[in-house]
Amino acid sequence: MRLLALALTLLALLSVALAWTKEDHEIFDLTAQIEAAEGKDTNFYSWLEVPSTASIAEINKAYRKKSLQLHPDKNPGVKGIQERFARLGVVAAILRSSEGRERYDFFYKNGFPRWKGTGYYYARFRPGLITVLGFLIVLTSGLQYVAQRITYKRDLERVQRFIREARTAAWGPKLTPLEGPRKVRVNMGPPRMDDEGNVISGRALDMVVDGPHVFILEPDGNRILLDTSAATPPALKRTWFISLVNSLIRRVTAKSSEPEGAAQADEAAEGEASGSESTSTGYVSEGAMKNGKPTAATATTMAGGRRRKAVRKR
Repeated sequence: MRLLALALTLLALLSVALAWTKEDHEIFDLTAQIEAAEGKDTNFYSWLEVPSTASIAEINKAYRKKSLQLHPDKNPGVKGIQERFARLGVVAAILRSSEGRERYDFFYKNGFPRWKGTGYYYARFRPGLITVLGFLIVLTSGLQYVAQRITYKRDLERVQRFIREARTAAWGPKLTPLEGPRKVRVNMGPPRMDDEGNVISGRALDMVVDGPHVFILEPDGNRILLDTSAATPPALKRTWFISLVNSLIRRVTAKSSEPEGAAQADEAAEGEASGSESTSTGYVSEGAMKNGKPTAATATTMAGGRRRKAVRKR
């Protein structure tokens, strides 16, 4: 409904723009002159200090009061007072006329066009960079999501066709289930014509029907279950912008966790280094000594960690 109302409003404004009369241009010129002389956003009603719903009597009363304030005889030597007083009379005449007030109220509610050198035009909306980027992101992500839905629907129909054709080939046209697995071949595509006009059959797919399940048979004998889950459903998180944001978040979190892992690795390396130093110094405990001499195990350690075979003297 909102879009319809907006479209109707734009059509109304367009029709008015194409049918502006001499009186309309007079209203536009007068409005621009009043804003220049009395201040920005000053309109006929605010200048007379009456509401837009004022009656003819209220407008006449406000006009008489304002004309006394702006009369040239009471403001001698004031620059532009003659023009202001003349404009006040034109404003009062327009608001007193039912047709003139109707035309003015239309532009008062919907906005006044602005002078653009060759004529009056409505100011066009000029979106900023952020607005344009946001619109493009929403548009491209929406189109990508629509493409995902179309692809999902097509893949789903293709999977269902393979399952149906495999069961038909295994059980017959009545689809009466038979016991035991049955190997069948299903055409992946319709026949086609080559350059010479010969009919070439489509590529066939080896499948196995085993009860309620249908499998794709690979050359090595492995079976891959074929069902509707093989088709990837559409998801907003797989659109390019959300995927990009998630990827950046994962990278940031991975980098923030790297210092902790590096610190733990350094501590572990320091522990290993201290253990190797205690071994290589050759420290021998009292229990490892017998009569002031190192035992065989201690000698092995002192020799560098390898137990060497003793060489007999001849």
